[in-house]
Amino acid sequence: MIAFERVCLAYGEKTVLRDMDLSVPAGAHIALTGPSGCGKTTVLALTAGLLRPTAGAVRVDARRIAYAFQEARLLPWRTAAENVNAVLGDSAATMDRARSWLEAVGLADAAELLPRELSGGMRQRVNLARALAYEGDLLLLDEPLKELDPDRRDSVLALLREHSAGRTLLLATHDPSEIDALAAVYVYRDGAFRQA
Repeated sequence: MIAFERVCLAYGEKTVLRDMDLSVPAGAHIALTGPSGCGKTTVLALTAGLLRPTAGAVRVDARRIAYAFQEARLLPWRTAAENVNAVLGDSAATMDRARSWLEAVGLADAAELLPRELSGGMRQRVNLARALAYEGDLLLLDEPLKELDPDRRDSVLALLREHSAGRTLLLATHDPSEIDALAAVYVYRDGAFRQA
């Protein structure tokens, strides 16, 4: 499903990844963890094809990639429901499904609010609802719960666990509870992520 072969990536003078090998079989759940700036988000962006490696090869075998970015990246002129509906076909016929995803993340009452009217945690839940609604066979999650209040974390984590079953999951996180609930651990050491 995902294969990194001697992947290097540098931003100017700073090398973030050096000769990194990573193999993620279809259906596996992998968590990337390590200090800030070690390349967790970079690995997800390379996997999604948003970045190209400086050297080496990245191979991804996925029909659809769903990505919940670290920043919510919502369309500011669209309501919460319209942001989710954008990945469902963006039609009146799919709006009920968009609303059901918002209900699943506890935002049924916020469906008609614009992103500027939502808190950071609410925007992140819309971001997660949109990624889950897309139903990719590969799910990329970048610090998915960092903006959430503690009382919402458990229910959203349970939703992620339920809806990542049968999908390949690549998770970037600092949070041990996310790792315990969702994935096997790969820790950053010596310029690469290695199985813990």
